[in-house]
Amino acid sequence: MAKVAKKTAKKTVKRTVKRKVATRKPAAAKAKVAVSPATARAQTALDKLLKDLAAQAKTVAAARKKAAAAKKKASKSKKAADKRSAKAAANAVSKAADKAKALRAKVTTAKQNLATAKKADAAKAAKAAAQAKVDDLKAKLAAKAEADLAKAMKTFKAKWEAKRKAADNKKVKAATTKVAAKLKAAEKKEKAKAAAAAKKAAAKAKAAEKKAAAKARIAERKAAAKAKAAEKKAAAKARAAAKKAAAKAKVKKAKAKPKAKAKARKAPAKRRVARKK
Repeated sequence: MAKVAKKTAKKTVKRTVKRKVATRKPAAAKAKVAVSPATARAQTALDKLLKDLAAQAKTVAAARKKAAAAKKKASKSKKAADKRSAKAAANAVSKAADKAKALRAKVTTAKQNLATAKKADAAKAAKAAAQAKVDDLKAKLAAKAEADLAKAMKTFKAKWEAKRKAADNKKVKAATTKVAAKLKAAEKKEKAKAAAAAKKAAAKAKAAEKKAAAKARIAERKAAAKAKAAEKKAAAKARAAAKKAAAKAKVKKAKAKPKAKAKARKAPAKRRVARKK
């Protein structure tokens, strides 16, 4: 009778274990990266800046086309108004290009902000996934503990439960520490990567600024030299014109003197003829 009771008890335990195993929850699904309000705002800001940049690019192209036409017209024309129009069109191109440059800088910053926001979302999702893994591990350990506990004798239940719980807590703690260390290492790596990218972008921006400043100085020197040459040419032209006019007046004056003397000589001769009659 005792043997039959033991066999019946074993069958009951096996059925209980099977039922317990069958009711286990499936493993936690991989957490999806949810878009945070900060990421959505960064994306909206970037989209707007990209749209503005595209519009500004069209404005720059139109300004350049207009400047080219004005320059061509001014080169063929001698009118001062055409020269002024060409200069104004060139200034408009410069202003439009500066605005486009500023927009590109804003786009770069907006892209960096979006990347930072996305990384923050990814880190949050990774943390949630890690926590889900820990929770899944806890659930599995609890289910296994219950299955093993069902096999144990009633007299050892209290002692066994305390011992198993301590072991499970130790495993959960080890898993949590491992995940935390992994996340910390990933975060450190991302920070270093972001710092390197920021440093590279800053160096690139500084080089571009230096290049633009040098270009502007060269353009200023060229413009000053051109203006000075034009002024010198105009002054020389004015002196030549004045000299020519003075020479012309001198020649006219020289021609006028003999005529006046001839008239003065003819006048007394006529008077003498009149007296003889």
